[in-house]
Amino acid sequence: MSTQISHFLQPSSDRGAFALVGIIGAVGVVAYMNLKNIADWLTYTLMGLNPDSQFGEALNFFIYDVPKLLILLAGMIFLISVVHSFVDLERVREIVEKRGEGTGNVMAALFGAVTPFCSCSSVPLFIGFVGARIPLGITFSFLITSPMMNQVALVLLLGLFGWEIALLYLLSGITIGVVAGMILGRMKLERYVEDFVFNTPIPTTSESGEPVKISWRERFGGAWESTEEIVRRVWLYVIVGIGIGAFIHGFVPEDALSSVMGAGAWWSVPASVVLGIPLYSNAAGIIPIVSALLEKGAALGSALAFMMSVIALSLPEIIILRRVLKPRLLAIFVGVVALGILITGYAFNLLIG
Repeated sequence: MSTQISHFLQPSSDRGAFALVGIIGAVGVVAYMNLKNIADWLTYTLMGLNPDSQFGEALNFFIYDVPKLLILLAGMIFLISVVHSFVDLERVREIVEKRGEGTGNVMAALFGAVTPFCSCSSVPLFIGFVGARIPLGITFSFLITSPMMNQVALVLLLGLFGWEIALLYLLSGITIGVVAGMILGRMKLERYVEDFVFNTPIPTTSESGEPVKISWRERFGGAWESTEEIVRRVWLYVIVGIGIGAFIHGFVPEDALSSVMGAGAWWSVPASVVLGIPLYSNAAGIIPIVSALLEKGAALGSALAFMMSVIALSLPEIIILRRVLKPRLLAIFVGVVALGILITGYAFNLLIG
């Protein structure tokens, strides 16, 4: 079946390729825009569940988030794979290596800070960078910073607390990405990356050094194959992760979250990080929750640690990363990022509390 679909999605001309991609993209956008209505209809109308019930809310969250995340993941992998076909990653690697450690980490972290990717959609870029032999530590600087630094959160902090706090948030995230990337890079952990990752670069130059001429049909075909392979590897793990997040979303009351996020107890920041890991959301989805937590008395540092944990250490991302990182490297990655979030949370509680 997979082979038949792949063959169907390999038109004979560039024009046919554009038409097919346009149709699939339009269907995906329409489906994505109506997912909430579809989930509400299935949960509350067809199944007759009460919107105020814990089970109804959890099931609605699951039905909505599974296709949402899979559509986003597939779309981002496809787009990134097409972009990869234009980028000479070997040249990027040469530039990064010429700049050296430190500068390369800063460049990667800054790139991550300005890209609007959530945690899961950053993974395909990570695979491409590693496949191009860009140093692992520099690649991690991007992977860490991209989901952690979000424009929505930055605007919220700017409006609520002023530019000083917003700037501190931005600098803290970039610093975490740079320092964590440098630490991971010096640990020489390449052997703990799954082997298939190193076999996925997209060449853009020939052996003579001349650019390889690739048709749009070939670009779209290669992007589809990459999308199909990665989604096939991770879809089940994504569903499991969202299922756990849905349970937390439906059965753990907001008051219970805010009660452990006060500034008084030393354990409020690590507890906030632990609470955020089982959940999945992008920053746009988590910001309303953070605002509600702040209104209920949560400390800013604890609430930020919770938010950063949700979008940078979420269980779905960890599960997806497990497909590309071996357990030891995954544990080190989680530990380094968690430590950076803890430092940020304590710093904000100290400054604002």
